[in-house]
Amino acid sequence: MNGGSGSLPANLKRTSALRRVPPLRKIRFAANHGQEGDVCAFELPGDAASITVESSTGRMMEIAPGDTFLATPGHRQSRRWAVGALPQDGLVPGNEYWVVCECGVVGELLSRSDRKMGHLGRVRYLGTVRGSDGGALNIRQFSVTGSGGTDRDAPVYLILGTSTDVGKTTAGIAILRALRMKGQTTVIALKATGTPGIAEIARYQDFGAAQAFDCIDFGVPTTYPPGRPGISEFLGNMLDFCLSLPADAVLVECAGDPVSANAPELLACLKARRSDLKITLAAADALGALGAKHALAEIGLTINLITGPCTDTPILRQRTEALCGIPAVNLLRDPHLGMQSVLVGSGAPTITLTRD
Repeated sequence: MNGGSGSLPANLKRTSALRRVPPLRKIRFAANHGQEGDVCAFELPGDAASITVESSTGRMMEIAPGDTFLATPGHRQSRRWAVGALPQDGLVPGNEYWVVCECGVVGELLSRSDRKMGHLGRVRYLGTVRGSDGGALNIRQFSVTGSGGTDRDAPVYLILGTSTDVGKTTAGIAILRALRMKGQTTVIALKATGTPGIAEIARYQDFGAAQAFDCIDFGVPTTYPPGRPGISEFLGNMLDFCLSLPADAVLVECAGDPVSANAPELLACLKARRSDLKITLAAADALGALGAKHALAEIGLTINLITGPCTDTPILRQRTEALCGIPAVNLLRDPHLGMQSVLVGSGAPTITLTRD
């Protein structure tokens, strides 16, 4: 199908970035420029290889050559995977762009690693999907509204990493389990920055989070690029909403590392709302952990526990503890060990996991 305006089948495949958009009885599109968060129609060329994306239900879904599907324009900056950006004037109908992450964000490809990425493929942009009133649909229209009510003063557990793929979610799940074992039955989980995905927030729900959110719930497909206008207000409103929910604890996972991907803005927002953050760092190596310790100390934050690949062997763990002066535990290999040093502020429980 070439660019133009018209109707599309109502049962089109849609990616998980559009998970909050309700079913459409009729899909009409117009050949207009696509902007961040717009519900847009794309076509995978007939001579291309198939790609794999996360569907709006959370399963991994094949886009076959010749398929038309729904996704959204946006940004991504993952130095280990792919970096993509939305052109200043948006996507132009008829031009080809790249699916830069599994959740269905499409933009210009700026760089990529040599890693295999099933989602990475060139697609043709057709146009913006229109609502019943003829206006363009955008995921902002279906987001959580408002910034919530009064802060309920639940303790906040922050998960940071020194890079991607260092075990942040594994650490978050361990803390969630420990809180629930201590009788904290209502825990809110927030994947606050970076690239969203149903699979990641669903893991928190699988392990007992009362509710789990990411940036799509608040109206943006990703929180990239760094330093984007209005990001502090966006992150602040997102935190205020989560902190206003009835909860025993709030668990916040931050993508990337503490000095990139809008992590500094998130940390500033959190510090303004909590003076007693409890921080777990997932680090690739001991030197990275030490660098993160110093970076956080510069803004007045202290790490309570270190985990990740820097604890993969007893020698690595001991080196990390000795170098950083912070308790270190391998939460992947020893999920029932450690956490004795993760304490929260006045009146909140001490998390302790012991061997069975």
